[in-house]
This record gives sequence, C-alpha cells and structure tokens, in this order.
Amino acid sequence: MAEPSQIMFSFKEIAAALVKQQGLKEGIWGISVKFGLKAMNIGDSENDVRPAAIIPILEIGLQKFDKESNLTVDAAKINPKSKNKPKP
Repeated sequence: MAEPSQIMFSFKEIAAALVKQQGLKEGIWGISVKFGLKAMNIGDSENDVRPAAIIPILEIGLQKFDKESNLTVDAAKINPKSKNKPKP
C-alpha cells in the first residue's frame, strides 16, 4: 500500500484535537485563524506589474463560541470529565 502524501482534517477534527491537547472539559470551542496582510507588486515582466495582496496565516488556535457549528466541538462531549475521583 502506498504511503499517503497528504492527510486532510475537518475543522471539527482539528478543534477536537486541540481541545483534548489543552485538557478543556467544558464549553463550545472552535477553530480561530489570525491572518496577516502584505502587499507587493508582481508580474510576469517589468511591463506587466500589478499590485497584489498576500494574506498569510499567522496563527491557528481555539476560540470559545456560544453555539455549535461546523467549526466547533463541545468539550464536554469529546473530552468528558473523569468519573474516577482522585485518591487522597
């Protein structure tokens, strides 16, 4: 079987992995992306230069939401609190 060259994830899968990694146990959490904005002149030649915008992704994180959507997960469902009480 060939090795995959690309593995894609849904927004919910990414949110779930980050919620688990952070140990969040309650609340609705979703993907948050911080963009930057840069500009430069580009073209195939000096006579075909045009202004262009470059929008890099600066950060990817979690943000608390009020209700569920395709970007979010409920932390209580995917990372429930442990029912075992710690021993004193």
